[in-house]
Amino acid sequence: MELTPQDIAELISLEEGMWIAESRYDEAFQAQRFAHDFFEFGRSGRTYGRAQAVLPHSAREEIHAQLPLEKLQFRLLDEHTVQATYNSHVTCDGVVEHARRSSLWTKAHGVWRMRFHQGTPYEPEST
Repeated sequence: MELTPQDIAELISLEEGMWIAESRYDEAFQAQRFAHDFFEFGRSGRTYGRAQAVLPHSAREEIHAQLPLEKLQFRLLDEHTVQATYNSHVTCDGVVEHARRSSLWTKAHGVWRMRFHQGTPYEPEST
């Protein structure tokens, strides 16, 4: 099995949607997109469960992420599971934080849900 162009377009939209305030803080988007067993190893080193990932609308903050996501790639792990990898560049308090990111998405009943996410900090090489 291969990812279809439609799958790739949807996964790009979903992954980037996690970095866009309008979708990231939309409770319906979050409830549908985070699997019930979702967990994350954050860039900070902390572990988060689904309850921490599904944020209330009142927690809304502006997200200053570089889009499109740098080096976004998808790897089919089995017929229902895809790994997305990319580099994120997010400005927080005037400082750009860089992380290598990985998400696992599972498709069931025609719907992609994120099961796992990890962010690992890194410093880009100077050129």
